[in-house]
Amino acid sequence: MTSRLYWISTGAVLAAGLGLILADPSPLVDVRNGLFDLYQRAAPRPYDPEAPVKVVDIDDASLARDGQWPWPRAKLAALVERLAEKGAAAVAFDVTFSEPDRLDPATLAELLPAEVRASVVGALAGQESSDALFARALGTLPSVLGAVLTGSGTEAALPAKWGIAAAGDDPLAFLPRFPAVVAPLPALAQAAAGIGVLNWLPDRDQVVRRVPLLLGLGNEVVPSLAAEALRVAQGASTYVVLSSNASGEQAFGASTGIVAVKIGAVEARTDAQGEVRVRFSPSDPRRFVPAHAVLDGTADRAALEGRIILVGTSAAGLKDTRATPLDAAVAGVEIQAQLIEHLVAGANLVRPDWARGAELVLAAALGLLLALALPRVPPLVAGLGGLALVAGLGAASFLAFTRLDLLIDPLAPGATALAVYLVGVFALYREEQRQKKWVRSVFGRFVSPNVVSKLAADPSRLVLGGETRQITILFCDLRDFTTLSETMDAQALTRFMHAYLTPMTEVVLAHGGTIDKYIGDAIMAFWNAPLDDPHHARNATLCALAMSARLDALNVEWRVQAEREGRPYHPVRCGIGLATGPCCVGNLGSDQRLEYSCLGDDVNLASRIEGATKGLRTDILVSQATRDAAPGLAFLEADELTLKGKTKASRLHLVAGDAAFAGSPGFEALARRHGALVDALDRGDAGQARLLADDLRQTAPARLTRFYGLCLERAAATVAAAQD
Repeated sequence: MTSRLYWISTGAVLAAGLGLILADPSPLVDVRNGLFDLYQRAAPRPYDPEAPVKVVDIDDASLARDGQWPWPRAKLAALVERLAEKGAAAVAFDVTFSEPDRLDPATLAELLPAEVRASVVGALAGQESSDALFARALGTLPSVLGAVLTGSGTEAALPAKWGIAAAGDDPLAFLPRFPAVVAPLPALAQAAAGIGVLNWLPDRDQVVRRVPLLLGLGNEVVPSLAAEALRVAQGASTYVVLSSNASGEQAFGASTGIVAVKIGAVEARTDAQGEVRVRFSPSDPRRFVPAHAVLDGTADRAALEGRIILVGTSAAGLKDTRATPLDAAVAGVEIQAQLIEHLVAGANLVRPDWARGAELVLAAALGLLLALALPRVPPLVAGLGGLALVAGLGAASFLAFTRLDLLIDPLAPGATALAVYLVGVFALYREEQRQKKWVRSVFGRFVSPNVVSKLAADPSRLVLGGETRQITILFCDLRDFTTLSETMDAQALTRFMHAYLTPMTEVVLAHGGTIDKYIGDAIMAFWNAPLDDPHHARNATLCALAMSARLDALNVEWRVQAEREGRPYHPVRCGIGLATGPCCVGNLGSDQRLEYSCLGDDVNLASRIEGATKGLRTDILVSQATRDAAPGLAFLEADELTLKGKTKASRLHLVAGDAAFAGSPGFEALARRHGALVDALDRGDAGQARLLADDLRQTAPARLTRFYGLCLERAAATVAAAQD
């Protein structure tokens, strides 16, 4: 029976998740924006070179050729005239010309010394000012100038270049509003066909995701630069603004905001504040035409003819850069160009009014489904099912983005469902955790931490007996330990054993082994129990190599320490035996004491193989089964021996090195000569065997030299016996 605590806790978490979705706090908005940015990076809008907009870029190269910014208005007039000659449909300046040209010749003449000023001013009399030249040029081509709305300053209005037709609620009620404006000079404003504002409304992280089409200036609706450029290029006169409660846009009486803005033949879906969420494409140099190329006439006519031209700058020193979901820094004018591309291409990337309601329903449905399922199915099954649902929700959200241009947030419903799942699991299994704690407290004193965890996860294992598993067993024993221990007192021997067993144990654990027991100076370990290890023979063999190498390093440390203390040094050697086979693994012992261990014939075989390392003068020997279960390592046949307690001979193998050595030319040569030695010994060719053993003793890896020395001694003894 499901506890009351379960329903209270899961219900509270579900209610909290739904409340957060309703409140939509800023951190949640930031996370959602980050997800939608990922969508854009995963499926950006491809750049179309045939798009009807280009950027004439006042880039660093143009500044280097034609002088630093600001340019004289006469040069800008020449730029407009060149664009008209190239057949541009319209030109829009991402610049606010709010002050007279400081580089006008008459203005500069006023800065001259008095003795020459009068003559220069007289010479300039009757000449047209650069602002007048610019104004006249603006009249030769449909043109748009920029303005900036401000939160303070002298109230002002923009010349009426457009009309506003509203359907539904008054759009001014939903637009961000500003009291003042920095406008172009009156003469320039009068000459231009349109004026658009340059304001951005970035998110908290200063990333531009939405660009306003309309803003409020006092009691007037004013368009953005991109909207004006699009209107002027089409020759349209009026913006049609569709808001809530317009015909076909039922809001059930609620004033929910702006829905769409129609600019000539282009209809743009917007959010409630009249902003367009742009489907960005990566910044592309094909979108730009250098300003100097337009001025000197080298610009390709095909790149400009019939297109809307946005004039702006990407020069780093002018600092007109913004961050987008795709790029950390792009020119502000490029964002205007991408907005026009987005609109003309018919993209309608929106987060619809019903999105939050749909997310609420999804969160409630997923949370309730998990809360009902958890008491009836295993937690893993419920979790996997929940993950599958959340993954499906995420996939549906991404498809809605790519196919329908809709932004639906799967994170809030998914996070709510995850929270319900986690709290439900905690509440349901609180009693089970208490039982596991009891198991740990009772058995933690007798078995290893790994075994304790396994017993706690499955208390039914707390019985005598166990399971039959294929495992690899390792025995490691010190050579001449009795003689070594006679040179130490009890404290020194204790310190030595700690200094030896600690690093050796670390090596075993690092290779996934389970320490079974310490038998004096001997270590017994095994692999593939209690945790599954499909490569147990390989890992155990690599562990043996690592233990041998670690002992070599310890010997270096002990020799240095002995020399420093002025006492004799005795090198420490060990023998390691490995065997692989089926063994009984589990909780073995009595009712009074259980021990997680293993029993089987291969346990005894591993112990006997370790004993054989001394007679064969090598540090590592493995059984045939271990060698077969660990392909790819460097094994060499050692001998076929009838080990103590065995009636059948066992074929034993040396371990020459790891997989890297096994694949080297050196091992290939070693294996070939070793095979020749074994063949010579089998044929009884003691002379050939002696030559091969002597050669191998001098050239083989250090770990095998003592073994080949033994082979040399046996071959030499055979030769001597034959001569006698």
